[in-house]
Order: sequence, then structure tokens, then C-alpha cells
Amino acid sequence: MGTDEKDNGLAAHVDYRDGRPATLHVSKVKLVVEDQSGGVREYIFDQDAITIGSAPENDLVIEDSRVSREHCRIVHEPYGYLVVDLGSTNGTSVNRVRVREAYVKSGTTVTVGGVDVRFQTFGERVELTPSTRDSFGSVVGRSRKMREVFAILERIAPTSATVVLEGETGSGKEVVARALHQKSLRAGEPFVVFDCGAVPKDLIESELFGHEKGSFTGAVQSRAGLFEVAHGGTLFLDEIGELSLELQPKLLRALEHREIKRVGSNRPIKVDVRLIAATNRNLEAEVRNGRFREDLYYRLSVVRIPLPSLKDRREDVPLLARHFLRQAPFNRGPDGEPRIKGFSEEALVSLMEYHWPGNVRELLNVVERATSFADGDMVEIDDLPPHVLDPGRRGNRRAADKTEPLPASRHHRTFKEAKEACIERFEHDYLSALLQRHRMSLSAAAREADIDRKHLRKLVRKYGLVPASGGGDQDAGDGEPDSDET
Repeated sequence: MGTDEKDNGLAAHVDYRDGRPATLHVSKVKLVVEDQSGGVREYIFDQDAITIGSAPENDLVIEDSRVSREHCRIVHEPYGYLVVDLGSTNGTSVNRVRVREAYVKSGTTVTVGGVDVRFQTFGERVELTPSTRDSFGSVVGRSRKMREVFAILERIAPTSATVVLEGETGSGKEVVARALHQKSLRAGEPFVVFDCGAVPKDLIESELFGHEKGSFTGAVQSRAGLFEVAHGGTLFLDEIGELSLELQPKLLRALEHREIKRVGSNRPIKVDVRLIAATNRNLEAEVRNGRFREDLYYRLSVVRIPLPSLKDRREDVPLLARHFLRQAPFNRGPDGEPRIKGFSEEALVSLMEYHWPGNVRELLNVVERATSFADGDMVEIDDLPPHVLDPGRRGNRRAADKTEPLPASRHHRTFKEAKEACIERFEHDYLSALLQRHRMSLSAAAREADIDRKHLRKLVRKYGLVPASGGGDQDAGDGEPDSDET
């Protein structure tokens, strides 16, 4: 008896409980096949879809004349495992009853053509000890919450498991996705990013799946979609909660069948892509409210990883701030070495006491601004922006119509620098109150302020005012790459 293990994916979920280690639950399938010579082989899979047939590209290859090239598929559904016949010549049977599709339980015999395959399931519960490392690729953190995240990332990185990253805006979801790709077996292949909230809804299908010449007005030539571009590598879908209900079935089909069809074509194209999705929404609530398909939610949520907000891991702030000084291009001198060497103790205390509504992205922006204001080789407290320094805004920001004196500076600034600080303070407070009045709707806020919506979006991101979750258009992207770090 032999055993072949294929690690093409990971059907798993992660449990978090306060004060207890995170637990990874792994679902596995064992398929036992008896060949014509009487030999028995076992195949173990830990992925959410298994294809069976005689063609070599199948997950389980059965070389038998009674088995079609693409015979059937076993899919891990929310309610169990489903066997689906793929239009085979000799059919698929479950316990000797021929079926087009049927749910199966452990111990069932699935007959593929004339070959019996015993279907068995089992699970593993892995208690995740927090990693001893304070980084995973370019993701850094020393807090227990981040080291628990690192333990999960280390476990799933070598697989092709579909991953959903959950967390507030600016918490570093794209940086985590890139790190997963770089630590995977696909590291030498493309890493492709698509923001579902940054592209008009009528163009998303073409962007993802491509189109043929003449398929719609303006399609002057055929174009490959991002699934094709990412073939062999990783496709990162940011803000997956923004995907329209009309497109969700097509994404589900691409995940289940590993093939896509370009707009204007009926020809299926096979794709080999690892999908990582990110959202700042509660997808379970979106499913309950009918805004997100339940079957797609379960197909995506093979591994769900919630990323903690920066306010919940403030002990990581000094580590992150120093990391930005070492790595960010804005702190490079003519010789390529970091211009600013570190932070004064007073500055670090202020950074740790601030509540960081914009998360790690806001911290990166604050560090970049502070390096441009610093006179020496250290960031002092007066180099930090006013809204970070103001103790009245730690924890809860005051109303924008309350005027307060600027913090005293221990060294003189030019008129231009002082003016910039005042403008930044005004913009931050004005925008904060504006967005709160309009429940974080960018469109409504832009109309009241009489400014361009795209410009408003950039200002909102600059000051870290993008909300952690919610409906409307508040977190639509602008198509420009984000500099999230975590």
C-alpha cells in the first residue's frame, strides 16, 4: 500500500479565543483506489476541490479506459462533500447508484467509470503556538496577536490554500498577501493585485477574465484578464466585499473549475492561480443581508485570518516605526543609508499613546512626515504632526469646531513649515467632522465640501480617516497602489 500526499490547498479555519492559543482545524480527504492488478493506493488531499479523471492534469489520475479524461469532481461545500459528474462517458455512481451530483459521507464508495474509489474524511486540530519570530517577510510585529498570525502564515504559506484576510483599512492586508506569496512555492511567478472597489462595476468582469475583440464598445483587441496574467502565481483581490452580486457566480466558477471564459467567448481557459482576498467588511453579515453569496463566502473562506488593528497592538508601534526608518525610501540619503537614525523617547511615547484610526498606513505617513521635519538625525516629539501630539485627541477626537493652541516647539520652524502644520491640523479636523456627518460616505462629503471626490479620497487616506467597515462608497480605491505595512 502506498500513500501519495498532494498539498495543493488547505481546507481549514482558524479559531481565536481570548487568552487561549489559536487553533487551526484542517479537513482532509482520503481516496482509496484499487487498480486492475489488485494493488491498493491511498491518496490524501487537504484542498477544497479534487478533480478525478484519466488526464494528467487531474488531482487524482486513474489510468483506465473506462474513466473519462475529466470524469468527476469532489467539492467541499458548506454542507458537506459533493460529488459532481463532469459529463463522463461511463458515468459516476455513489454506492452503486448513478448520479449527476450527490453529497457523500465518509465510507461511501464512489464508482468512477468502472473503478471503485472509497471516500473517507478525517480532520486534524492543530494548536498554534505563537511564532518565536517578530517578522514574516516584510510583516513585522512582536505582540502576541501578531505572532499568532505569523504561526498561521508559516503553516499555510507553502500551500495553495485560498485565504481571506480580514481587518480594518490600513492594517496591512496587501503586505501580508505579498509576504504569503513570497514565502510560497509560487514565489517566482506573478503576484497580481486587483482592487474590487477601484474599478467601475461594468469593467470588472473584463479586468478579471479578459475579453475578445469586439465583445463590447471599445474592445478594439483581445485582452487577457488578471486570472490569465496571474497564471502559476497569486491573485490578490482587495475589497472583495465590493464585488457585485452579478459577478460573484463567475468568480465562484473560476475557483471551483479552475477555468475562466473571456467576455465575448465561450472557450474555457484553464488557470492555475492561488487566490488571496481581503476585506474590511464583515462578510458573514453581508451574507445574512443578501449582499454576498453564501456559496462564494464558504469557497473563499478556506483560511480566514483576522489582522489586529494597530490600537490593539500598540507595543508594536516602536518596532514598526523603526522598521519604516530602515526600509522606507523616503529616509534614504545620497549614500543610500538611512538619514534619520531613530526616535527620541518622548516621540516614541507619543506614538504609542495615539490611537491610530488609520492603522499602520497612518503610522507610515506620520513617520514619513516626521523625517521631513527632523533637523538632526533623530525624530523629536515636535517633528510629529499636531493631531498625534494633542492629548485631547488620544482615544477620542474632539469636535472640529473647538480651537486649541498648537503645541509649543522647542526649535524654530520656517514660516512655510508652520503654515503646513496649521493646514494639516485644519484638514484633519474638518475632514473628520465632515465624514462623521455623512456616515463616512465620500460622495456625500465631497458634494458638501464642493471638492473632487478623488481628491477627497486621497486626503482621507492621508490622515487615516478611512473607516474600518461599513457600507456605501467610503472605502473605494483610486487605483493607486497603497503603501500598507504591518
